[in-house]
Amino acid sequence: MSLTFYTNPMSRGRIARWMLEETGAPYETVVLDYASTMKGDEYRQINPMAKVPAIVHDGKVVTEGAAICAYLADAFPEAGLAPPTTERADYYRWLFFAAGPAEQAITNKSFGVAPDERQQRMAGYGNFDLMVDVLERAVSQHDYIAGDSFTAADVYAGSQVAWGKQFGSLPQRDAFDTYLARILARPAYKRAAQIDDALIAAAQAAA
Repeated sequence: MSLTFYTNPMSRGRIARWMLEETGAPYETVVLDYASTMKGDEYRQINPMAKVPAIVHDGKVVTEGAAICAYLADAFPEAGLAPPTTERADYYRWLFFAAGPAEQAITNKSFGVAPDERQQRMAGYGNFDLMVDVLERAVSQHDYIAGDSFTAADVYAGSQVAWGKQFGSLPQRDAFDTYLARILARPAYKRAAQIDDALIAAAQAAA
């Protein structure tokens, strides 16, 4: 098997790195630069959007962070990162809530976009405060977002919450802190963060 990971350590590639470390599968890392290699013709053959992350697994290309998390959970079932197929309702629900309404609401707020009452009927997230309340309830109901076991949904949703806390794009909620304390203690998260932080430090030193 071959597994190649395309990323930049200062990107959403950190989500995929965490997920890869959770699987325990060996992989090769290709670090791309925003101004050059990420926009080059070679990488555009993998992702025409010229964005990271992306993976190529035995010749199959997967892009988009949530899709990579779901794919890797299925590709490496021995890691136990997805519930049984008959118990995936909450898993799919919250994985794609984090990738859809939460991501959209956070991005729009960072751009200074606040939908009016009419626009809220068209926006999948309604309004930012509603999204935050729903996300808070989701991480409060169980130890993990899809139930009593850690899954790929926690990698993606947990990354959204962690970045929200780090960059102030989500409000302070005790439930977020409790959830993060649980999932960010995982050895795979710590390994992934150390790898990406080292890449950032090396790039800064070289500059």
